[in-house]
Amino acid sequence: MAKKQQEEAPKGAPAWMATFSDLMNLLLCFFVLLFSMSTVDEVKQEKVVASFNQMFSVFDGGAQAIGDGMLISNGVSQLNELDEFINSTGKMDSGEIVSEDVADSAAAAKEQLEEAQMEESEALAEKIQEAVDERDMADEVEVQFTAQFVQLTLKGSLLFDSGSTLLKDEAKPVLDQVGLILERYAEGTIEIEGHTDNVPMSGAKYSNNNELSSGRALSVFDYVLSITNLNPANIKHAGRGEYLPVADNATPEGRAKNRRVEIKIYNSLSSY
Repeated sequence: MAKKQQEEAPKGAPAWMATFSDLMNLLLCFFVLLFSMSTVDEVKQEKVVASFNQMFSVFDGGAQAIGDGMLISNGVSQLNELDEFINSTGKMDSGEIVSEDVADSAAAAKEQLEEAQMEESEALAEKIQEAVDERDMADEVEVQFTAQFVQLTLKGSLLFDSGSTLLKDEAKPVLDQVGLILERYAEGTIEIEGHTDNVPMSGAKYSNNNELSSGRALSVFDYVLSITNLNPANIKHAGRGEYLPVADNATPEGRAKNRRVEIKIYNSLSSY
């Protein structure tokens, strides 16, 4: 009986070897990929680190500070001058933080506030003008107003002699009535300012117009306190000298207008 013909062995490498070869190729590709990812350009790395150090001031131990603020570490932070820091980074200018809509809303809110301030000052000025007219003081007291305050202007010739800071006797009845107006209508800050012309002082007690204007403002301040119950903490006085003229100092009439005392009554919406 003839023997069965022996089956021929398959040609090529065994199947397990092909699988092993594929696995080795995959591992090789994997390690090549890891190596390529771990390769760092030292020059670029130094630039990045320097940039972060300059912006965020990275310190040892992981603590940080932004601008001139306190350290940020262990979950505790305190940032000073944050607005200045944001502007210095250019984010504010680029519109990344404040959009145009927000800026428009802020401008609209500011405009509304200014309108409200002007309306309040105008209403207050009308009441004070009525009080001035009732007391027949329109020639001695001029009433003006801005969005911040209502201003009462008194002529220097009414209040003082030339080169003097002593109140005239005839000025006191006018100041008495002004004191009543202040008590009735001044709820916030009052500012008393003395002003002069630009004629240099000579042979007088005060060496210059700055001292003279300061002394006159102080005299009105002291007298107003003596006749009213106003809180002194709410009243300021200052000498402005010759630096804020309202008329031309080249004429006698102009110089007379510049010699004056202004009493400013700030409204409740003002920034003072």
